Amino acid sequence: MRVLLIASAFNSLTQRVHTELRERGHEVAVQLALGDEQVRAAVARTDPELIICPMLTTAIPEDVWSTRTVLIVHPGPKGDRGPSSLDWAITEGAERWSVTVLQAVAEMDAGDIWASAEFPVPACGKSELYRNELADAAVKAVLQAVERFRGGLFTPEPLDYDRPDVRGRLRPPLRQEDRRIDWAADDTATVLRRLRAADSQPGVLDELFGREYFLHGGHPEDELRGPVPGAVIATRDGAICRATVDGAVWIPQLRPRRTPGGPATFKQPAATVLADHLYRVREVPVSPASAADRETWSELRYRERDGVGFLEFAFAGGAMSTDQCRRLLAAYQEAAGRPTSVLVLGAARDFFSNGIHLNVIEGASFPALESWENINAMDDLVEAVLTTTDKVTVAALAGNAAAGGLMLALAADEVWCRESAVLNPHYRLMGLYGSEYWTYTLPRRVGAEQAERLTSEALPVGAARAERLGLVDRTRVGDAAEFRRWVTREAARLAGSPELTGRLVEKKRRLAADEDVRPLADHRAEELRRMHRNFYRDGEPYHRLRRAFVHKVCPEATPEHLTGLLGRPE
Repeated sequence: MRVLLIASAFNSLTQRVHTELRERGHEVAVQLALGDEQVRAAVARTDPELIICPMLTTAIPEDVWSTRTVLIVHPGPKGDRGPSSLDWAITEGAERWSVTVLQAVAEMDAGDIWASAEFPVPACGKSELYRNELADAAVKAVLQAVERFRGGLFTPEPLDYDRPDVRGRLRPPLRQEDRRIDWAADDTATVLRRLRAADSQPGVLDELFGREYFLHGGHPEDELRGPVPGAVIATRDGAICRATVDGAVWIPQLRPRRTPGGPATFKQPAATVLADHLYRVREVPVSPASAADRETWSELRYRERDGVGFLEFAFAGGAMSTDQCRRLLAAYQEAAGRPTSVLVLGAARDFFSNGIHLNVIEGASFPALESWENINAMDDLVEAVLTTTDKVTVAALAGNAAAGGLMLALAADEVWCRESAVLNPHYRLMGLYGSEYWTYTLPRRVGAEQAERLTSEALPVGAARAERLGLVDRTRVGDAAEFRRWVTREAARLAGSPELTGRLVEKKRRLAADEDVRPLADHRAEELRRMHRNFYRDGEPYHRLRRAFVHKVCPEATPEHLTGLLGRPE
């Protein structure tokens, strides 16, 4: 079928739906909801048989939904209505939630129901839940709705609050007064729910050192305590730890509240934002190995099992600043020195990596210089993985990866991918040539012609297609926990394989042969020469595109590479 996706942003869920529908042979185009006239023009241009809205914050024009079947993906159970569905679910401690696909009508979220799917609500932030459990359920419900529409015999279910399975209700927006933390009274569990329900937007408005900030992210702390609830009692790798009435929580990021007439603000590492106020607050480090056995915040964790080392890294939004890259490199070098034969890289769930940290770069005194430092730190990390010859390295992608973050994964000997992950092997939309040795690793996996196509098309790649292309080696169905269990079993099997020694010998031989053809240093030098021009040359679009990304500036039009109907990928 011809399917038009209308969305407020080409976000992770919209990309996931895009790749899943194309994988099943549908022709798919995308239109950003930038105005009624643009939506009407997209409908006229593509003449879709079905319109799907995976993520929408504005209404569809009446003349569109009244003449076409328009399906809305709502992140709530049957009968749930309102813009803060997931926020309420986390705030109220729901253990299970649902996503519903319903037909657009005049009244928001009140249309006939085409499909619904339930999912568990683990203890995590809203954005992580959205990209994982909710996204899996949403795709299941969307695909079911599409097949029902395609079959032509299904009659959608009118919203009826008398039905026993309609358990939702109309809820008001969750406003800052509802999210407010009472540090003197709220226990740790309550504080965490409020913080997690606002992650990554809109954050929880609070006051620190006489100024208002939005708090982003919330993680428990098992040891540190403070005498006064709400006080900042420690820092760690850019995050701050605040005391509660019965414990403490870590908050990784802050966003200053914008002052009237002042410049726009954006999220940055909390300790960076509060740097002038933390001179008496102690830094409390934790090693990756120690963090693995504790309930505390750490971006890095390391554990060993059955001859396998597991180096887990989880960075907010998948972005990796210069400092984060250097910390990960140090942890990698330590893990590489351990007496293991297999080293697995990647978080237990959510993002693998999205590359350089655009927010930190935007907040730097000299963004071009920080960009240069960041890309070199990424290159150092990738080089360390590429040149590890005494272990088999595995990149385990439980979630999405993009740009330099995906190229980091491709530096490993094997790439294992959860079937729901979406990969973006390109830099073009940020106006960058790219580095991280992509000119070596990407053609090595998919060939020069396909590498050129992937980087120029700038389209998301689903896991199934990635495996067909050779971009990844293995994919696995199931949720994040099932994927991690599978990775653990397969890594142990690999470590115990009688072919392991021969494989390491061949790995060294191949790297030496590749170096003879063209040294890795040449790839890096040429990539960085192009990147230096992106960062420093007048007229390059990178700085403008980065600012628009960080400040969430809406584009004036849908990017052309998304607007045409695209059929089944090769």
